[in-house]
Amino acid sequence: MSREEQSRKHVLYGENTIYIEVKSYFRLLIEEVLNPFYVFQIFSVILWSLNDYYVYASCIVVISVISISVELYEIRKQAKTLRDMVALEAEVSVWRGGDEYEDIPGQELVPGDVITIPPHGTMMACDAVLITGNCIVNESMLTGESVPVTKTPLPSPPRGEGQDPALYMSEEHKRHTLFCGTQVIQTRYYGGEKVKAVVIRTGFLSAKGELVRSILFPKPMGFKFYQDAMRFLAVLAGLAVIGFSYSVYVMISFKASVKDVIVRALDMITVIVPPALPAAMTIGSVYAQRRLKKEGIFCISPPRINISGKTKLVCFDKTGTLTEDGLDLWGVVPADMSVVRNAADLPRGPLLAAMASCHSLTLIEGEMTGDPLDLKMFEATDWLLEEPGPDNTRFDILAPTVVKPVTADTFIMGATSQTPYEIGILRQFPFSSSLQRMSVITRTLGNRHMDVYLKGAPEMVASLCIKETVPSEFHNTLMRYTLQGFRVIAFAWKVLDTSIKFHHLQKIQRDQVETDLTFLGLMVMQNALKPETTPTIHQLKDANIRTVMVTGDNMLTAVSVARNCGMVLSKDTVILVNASPPEDGQPAHVTWTYSEHPTEQSLVQGEARQPGNWDSGADMSEPLVEYDMSYQVIPIKEPEGRYHFAVSGKSFAVIRSHFSDLIPKICVRGTVFARMSPNQKAQLVESLQDLGYCVAMCGDGANDCGALKTAHAGISLSEAEASVASPFTSKIPNIQCVPTVIREGRAALVTSFGSFKYMALYSMVQFVSVITLYSINSNLGDIQYLYIDLAITTTVALFMGWQEAYPKLVPQRPPGSLMAPVNLFSVLSQVVLMIAVQVGTFLYLKQQPWFKALKPNPNSDNILCYETTVVFSVSSYLYIILAAAFSKGRPYRRPLYTNYVFMVSLVILLGFSTLLLLHPFTALAKFIELKVDMPFHFRLILLGIISAYCIVVFVVEDFVVSSQVLRRLFRLRKKLPKNRYKLLEKELAENPDWPPVGETTFAMEEKYQDSTQS
Repeated sequence: MSREEQSRKHVLYGENTIYIEVKSYFRLLIEEVLNPFYVFQIFSVILWSLNDYYVYASCIVVISVISISVELYEIRKQAKTLRDMVALEAEVSVWRGGDEYEDIPGQELVPGDVITIPPHGTMMACDAVLITGNCIVNESMLTGESVPVTKTPLPSPPRGEGQDPALYMSEEHKRHTLFCGTQVIQTRYYGGEKVKAVVIRTGFLSAKGELVRSILFPKPMGFKFYQDAMRFLAVLAGLAVIGFSYSVYVMISFKASVKDVIVRALDMITVIVPPALPAAMTIGSVYAQRRLKKEGIFCISPPRINISGKTKLVCFDKTGTLTEDGLDLWGVVPADMSVVRNAADLPRGPLLAAMASCHSLTLIEGEMTGDPLDLKMFEATDWLLEEPGPDNTRFDILAPTVVKPVTADTFIMGATSQTPYEIGILRQFPFSSSLQRMSVITRTLGNRHMDVYLKGAPEMVASLCIKETVPSEFHNTLMRYTLQGFRVIAFAWKVLDTSIKFHHLQKIQRDQVETDLTFLGLMVMQNALKPETTPTIHQLKDANIRTVMVTGDNMLTAVSVARNCGMVLSKDTVILVNASPPEDGQPAHVTWTYSEHPTEQSLVQGEARQPGNWDSGADMSEPLVEYDMSYQVIPIKEPEGRYHFAVSGKSFAVIRSHFSDLIPKICVRGTVFARMSPNQKAQLVESLQDLGYCVAMCGDGANDCGALKTAHAGISLSEAEASVASPFTSKIPNIQCVPTVIREGRAALVTSFGSFKYMALYSMVQFVSVITLYSINSNLGDIQYLYIDLAITTTVALFMGWQEAYPKLVPQRPPGSLMAPVNLFSVLSQVVLMIAVQVGTFLYLKQQPWFKALKPNPNSDNILCYETTVVFSVSSYLYIILAAAFSKGRPYRRPLYTNYVFMVSLVILLGFSTLLLLHPFTALAKFIELKVDMPFHFRLILLGIISAYCIVVFVVEDFVVSSQVLRRLFRLRKKLPKNRYKLLEKELAENPDWPPVGETTFAMEEKYQDSTQS
């Protein structure tokens, strides 16, 4: 691209920068002060000052200033961190045509520029597609996957007659794309040619830019708790209007001045809306985030912690999540169906060469890195891998990766000459999840021809082979191993035509070489379950949380792992759902068959291992176990246990396109989803969410990236401290982190509910206190407000969230809505009890023979009186008791007494409030404005009433609100469940004729009895 064209494009596309604005403190201050909450705070402070509450107003101002300062510092710090994270200033070499190259700043790159990638790597400043050479790239920033990946040049298929030219597709060609923000570790080039790439996206349109946008503008989750909180604030606003109206009426009746009427009436609004409400709503998730961090789980989105507490279903990836990362090679099965346990014992030939060369391994600083499966496979061959060095002329002009045996064996080319036995890997077609295979083009030193080696999913490899070369026992053999949970990889090979020369290699298409292959055999890998997997799955099932496996592996292997880990119980039945697209004039159709699994009787003790016999490989210290291929015949009838659907990615795609009405039923009963592409994993999560499930997804990054972001609670198992690939990142390399996140989520959610209920009751208590005192033209004093709002309310609201999560998950989930009947009953019952105590003690005071009613002084606040003293003393206890009552322990949090800081603060506050009630010394009483001449026996009676109230409050919260009887009563009025999945579960349970096992369902709603029954 010429400089002139680049200048024109620069005007069109703008600079290649991801600009994160770091606002000045002054601008942030203006924006924060304009926040409705702080506007309300300023309004309140002005009112309190007009009301002569200078001490209280000053304290609130100091606290607000500190709060705003900390908030502004954190906001600016986060913006700077994000800006520094995305900032990239680097010189990039741009090809101008011919031999002309120009170094320009990365910010000036535009789509269409051809850039060169340095041999020793670089940080990508844009999205670019490779056109020459290979690159080894670390994409951990984007995917959380720490294993480097190999990027190859974009293929350029020949344009057929009358066909449009092939277009670049972001998802389809991601194996050829270098993404912005990823680290190119090193490059592979051919001869003296540079590694080149074409810029396709810049700035915020790049992969890194999209991630930054998702951080700056996260997808709203629409959680009911936050919606209900707004509704509740609307209710409080309604009460404020009532209080305002009553205050105006009372003050006019006392013939107060216009100024006093307005100030007192507006003051009622500040009483109703608690100043600490926003902090109280988030305190639970803040403490939960800290506890998760101690457990090695990092969260970049605190609101997701509350949402995770409602988790009803967890999707798991299989390899590296449920099973060990490292695969062990159990054995190799050549095409003659014999079993070779040690791959190094294979005779020299295509199968051994395929295992040694068909991989994406590379040397980085002398250490071999790549996919764990490839590493195990190559190590088993006992060969050496060499990267291109100074001597790169052995394979003509190419500089390939070379593999050769460790031994000094030679390949004899003639009677007198000896040529070393070495294989050069000339071209690589990387593994693709959608294609389920990878292949390489190689040349053995001394040969005139080149070879193609391919490995991948057995079913896919067999379909690409010449039919006659696939053994007749292939499917039975594959089933034997997959049923036992082994991971099976197939190999194939062919000799390329000698007319294909070296210079053709970089332009040849993979579909041209991946066809008419010769089947070589199978590689059987043991993929053991992680020791923590089965106990964790049982823990989730005991908590009534559904578990689903979503994997790219073989269907039967996935079903076997699901049975072994407890997702599918031994008495349960698995139904395979196979869907086929329309073809040969036949409409799309779905067949329903039972999955076969060996019976205990079919496992017999083997005396010797002969070719063609099979051992389970489960434990080599035990006698050999063989399959005799007899399978349990399951009659077509209602299964004894629960039935589970197992669906492949191909079938899932067909069902989505042609049987959309089946998707909800498949999702409700689907437990195993195999051969799923990354895109399909995300689609499945969305389908489950549409049914009303709160979905968590646990995977190891890479292929699970889309699903992790889509889920309500995505948990990535990664060594990185925090990954933008998901809201949660766990350094714990197993699924034990899932119950931990759910437990902390439940604790945070219950804490948020408790804090919100407490703040609501705090407002109501103060509302009743002030309304009562307004009726006699009195009010609480400056220091009294300070003690209630700061010493009591702020302290307990702060420490309520310190209560840790309960160590066991229980089947009952916490309510997700503040408007849930149980929560409303709790709040309303406490409001009634609180009003009864406050009004009751006030009326009881008036009946005392020594009581002298207040004679209001128009020029005074009338604070020092019996009525104010009693209302203040009693209400002080109410705030403390309600805080303790709403800090429930089991079943979602540890018992109240384990929250030591909260307990100490409660004891201190109760002690001080008791001192104020029973025996306030003169100086203290004068400072707080309390009457000291009330009889001691009256004070004791008040303490007795408060003690009785305390007992009733705890009985209501711990026994009535938590009782199953109350829940059943509320369920009686609930005719149908709100969530679609519950309706579907009910519908499926009541329909014994579905699913139609043994039948074929056609897209046009026609059904034909299948002649073959499982």
